[in-house]
Amino acid sequence: MRYYPMFVNLAGRSCLVVGAGQVGLRKIRSLLECAPQHLTIIEPGEPSQALLELAELPGVSLQRRPFVESDLDGVFMAIAATSRPEVNLRMANVCHERGILCNVIDLPEKGDFIVPSCVRRGDLAIAVSTGGDSPALTKLVRKDLQDRFGEEYAGFLLLMSRLRPRVLALGWKTEANSELFRALAGSRLLEALRQGDAQMARAELTASLPPELHYLIAELLDGLA
Repeated sequence: MRYYPMFVNLAGRSCLVVGAGQVGLRKIRSLLECAPQHLTIIEPGEPSQALLELAELPGVSLQRRPFVESDLDGVFMAIAATSRPEVNLRMANVCHERGILCNVIDLPEKGDFIVPSCVRRGDLAIAVSTGGDSPALTKLVRKDLQDRFGEEYAGFLLLMSRLRPRVLALGWKTEANSELFRALAGSRLLEALRQGDAQMARAELTASLPPELHYLIAELLDGLA
């Protein structure tokens, strides 16, 4: 099956996870990394210590009881992660009726989306999926990406988050802004950050930035090189 790739903003949204076993815990952690407004966890069994610790986080509610359809009231996205396929299927069916996005761990074709394997470097997120055909290949590609993309990419994006509003404030045309950002991406700045070479990083920024922004260079590199 070919899925439509997208990244979803969960800020201000309510999410639901039913089932908090090993797979459910992974789903819960990945959701919490994206800071939903509220996350409800339904787990009728004895909660693990890891689950109890997650339940103490702000915006997280743990309900130790079976799933009921009213749990989906006001939910934007739900994950069915129980060990009982009939419960997961019932949950998926209700989600479909209500127009709620649903992921079903043991019956992915019954849900609306699957969760890709993801490599994160700061704000850089690289998602990998084989459409459920080969989880083993997904893991192999993910490992290759982890080796290829180091923490220098997180540093580069942090620098860009500091720089971008200052550049836009200059009032240049879009083409000029794009040319500058492309020049930075194609420069040796990433290599300088990888090596922790502050001198090279300063030289690359000096060569790429307009003179009126040179005063920002020390601020841009603070904590990075």
